Amino acid sequence: MLLTLQRTLWSYRGFVLGSVKREFQARYRNSLFGALWTVLNPLSMILVYTVIFSHIMRARLPGVEDGMAYSVYLCAGLLTWGFFAEITTRSQGMFLENANLLKKISFPRICLPVIVLLNAGINFAIILGLFLGFLLITGRWPGLSLLALVPLLALQIMFAAGLGMLLGILNVFFRDVGQLFGICLQFWFWLTPIVYPITILPPSVQPWLALNPMTALMQSYQNLFLYNQWPDWGSLLPLLVVGLLLCITGLRLFRTRGGEMVDEL
Repeated sequence: MLLTLQRTLWSYRGFVLGSVKREFQARYRNSLFGALWTVLNPLSMILVYTVIFSHIMRARLPGVEDGMAYSVYLCAGLLTWGFFAEITTRSQGMFLENANLLKKISFPRICLPVIVLLNAGINFAIILGLFLGFLLITGRWPGLSLLALVPLLALQIMFAAGLGMLLGILNVFFRDVGQLFGICLQFWFWLTPIVYPITILPPSVQPWLALNPMTALMQSYQNLFLYNQWPDWGSLLPLLVVGLLLCITGLRLFRTRGGEMVDEL
């Protein structure tokens, strides 16, 4: 099945890349600064968090005296969570938003999830590049542990893509799914140690947060960028298993219900 998908996507690579390019251009059409906003928005976010939390609020991580540590911790979590949120939220509406395209043009529907992934990947690559530049300038370059970023991102993309595809298909048949997921995502954010370290929570609460598959992933990113630590790969096994199950379920549902989706749009 995977080999067939690869061949299909390769045959329609022109359509996929063209769609990614058009969406990127449409986003900044009639804008004074154009694509420069892709740099200005994340750059301003990094600067705001650094100034407010490090210099004004003087936020500190437990046991860490470095005044910039919390800003790095916060940015590492927010940037990578934003990547996850963009993939899932855009995926859950991708079939509904492209209903006219699906009805008028014959193309493999699997192209739509790939287009979403590529667009989100471009946005994240720009943000990540700026964040890495910030770490380099401030003398906080992670070192060799930065190599762990590749498998971490692969895990995150697999989990987000599988969940997003499943939500996207369900949202075609049950329109409340998209609204419900938006609410769940807000709770999910605060149940993930992104703006706070898990160690500040009561010991009785910490094991419950460990059940969240995103907890281990966010901690891996934060430890990598802040402490130059390699991830605890064992803690990421649940995320790997859940991600694989979501991808398999999403693809099977895609194959069995794909023909019915156009009628429901």
